[in-house]
This record gives sequence, C-alpha cells and structure tokens, in this order.
Amino acid sequence: MPESLAFLIALALAYLLGSIPFGLLLTRAAGLGDIRAIGSGNIGATNVLRTGNKALAAATLLLDGLKGAAAIWLARWLLGEQDLVAGTAAVLGHMFPAWLGFRGGKGMATSLGVFLAAMWPVGLLCCVTWLATAIVTRISSASALAAAALAPVFAYLLIDPEHALLALLVAVLVTWRHEANIRRLLAGTEPRIGRKT
Repeated sequence: MPESLAFLIALALAYLLGSIPFGLLLTRAAGLGDIRAIGSGNIGATNVLRTGNKALAAATLLLDGLKGAAAIWLARWLLGEQDLVAGTAAVLGHMFPAWLGFRGGKGMATSLGVFLAAMWPVGLLCCVTWLATAIVTRISSASALAAAALAPVFAYLLIDPEHALLALLVAVLVTWRHEANIRRLLAGTEPRIGRKT
C-alpha cells in the first residue's frame, strides 16, 4: 500500500474512532439528557461526574481511553508504522467530532489511552501524574495539564524523539483545549472534582 494512502487511512479511521462521544451516548442512554446542557458543557468524564453518576463517569473515562488505544492498535495491525499519526488523529476526533459541530471534549482520557498503547511506560507515568495531582489539588484540569506537560519529557527520556513528538503534539492540543480552565485556575475559580458547577 502506498505510504500516502496508508497515512490517509490511518488518519480517517483514528479520527472516526476518536470522535465517538461516549459521554453523550451513555448519559442519554441512562435518561440523563444531553450532557452538554450541564456543568461545563463538555462530553468528557469530569462533566459526566457532575450528573452524580460515578459509574457512568468511570465508564466514560474507560471508553474514551479505549478509543485512543484502539486507534493505535488498529493502525499497527492494518498499516504498520502509522500508529503515531493515528494517535494524534484520535485525540483530534475526540476534541472536534464532525457530528457534534466540532465541539467535543478536552482529550485527556483519549490521550492517556493513546500513550498507554503507543508507549505504555509514558502512559503509566502520565496516569500516576494525573492521579497524584488530583489527590493534591482535587482539580481535574490541573491534573490533565500536569500529565500533558510531562508526557513529552517522559517520552523523550524513556522512548525516543519520534514518540516525544507525538506526546508534544498531544500536549499542545490538550493545553489549548484547557484555555478557559487555565484562566479559571489563575483566578482561583476552577471547580473541584465532583462539584456540579
């Protein structure tokens, strides 16, 4: 298969996988309505938690991570070396799903899935970073930003520059999507994990 065609296939399949809005689908199936109408309006696990349904939030977190990992596995199985492209595309799909008017989530759970599948030591360290920051701050966005910021460093030290570039691209995307959160963090108004507003 020509490399250009493999690139396009990996990009398209990973984007489609990443753009499955599990948070929206699960909350609707549970009779909780449109998750975009509550809290931050986000489709991710943190906003699902604001419904008070911890099981749904956990399921959203798991499924959003799995779609990132699945994009990596599928690209490796079908196309070989396009897995790093697929990882970035899956995160973009989650953040900008075509069928939701390109208004999706902030990408941290999907990014963790990508990291775990593409370079598991980095993914594991990012999970530990997220958890440790969450325990200290009780703020999901601070945890996501800390994990994203350290991902390229972990990848460069433990894997190789190519994987560090993937981590850097994903970190930039995640940070960009957290722009409003960063402003609230600086203002001291960012809500704690589990709060409904």
